[in-house]
Amino acid sequence: MNGVKVNNERLEFLGDAILDAVIADYLFKTFPTKDEGFLTEMRSKIVSRTTLNKLSQKMGIDNLIQLENGSGSQFRSFKGDAFEALIGALYLDKGYDFTNKIILERIIKHYFNLDDLVNQEVNFKSKVIEWAQREKKQVAFNVMDEVGTGYKKQYIVELLVDSKALAIGQDYSIKGAEQNAAEKGWQKINSENS
Repeated sequence: MNGVKVNNERLEFLGDAILDAVIADYLFKTFPTKDEGFLTEMRSKIVSRTTLNKLSQKMGIDNLIQLENGSGSQFRSFKGDAFEALIGALYLDKGYDFTNKIILERIIKHYFNLDDLVNQEVNFKSKVIEWAQREKKQVAFNVMDEVGTGYKKQYIVELLVDSKALAIGQDYSIKGAEQNAAEKGWQKINSENS
């Protein structure tokens, strides 16, 4: 693209940001009386790695992915990553308004039931803590850094298991960053145990 190197990781980064913006706007308008905590949790349920992996499978995107030898088992998030890359590519090709329309009309309306999502409890932090208790391991969540200022401020939280870093999460609230780190950690725990 005009001599600029484009790869899936760059497209994933862009797609992730576009998806977050579209979903945040959609939830803000759909739930006008709900607070920031509810909206953040709902957004997390929609854009979680687990959800995007499943969505990629339902849409058949995973069948179009070509991986280098063995990398599929190493990177269990490759399906969701491919979905985000697709959103990034769609945005570059067709712009924000078109991408927004596709996400809402072709993805959210067809693949998500908001009532089910509201009632769905996905607490990865609890899952990690319960796993650690069973395995007799120590778990800690540490705020490593704060980036941005004002309403754009985000927290970076590290998940430690037996004093070793397992995952890092980032969000606009400490609770959200902990959940983000816990989700990434839970994926690693599951991939190591399978």
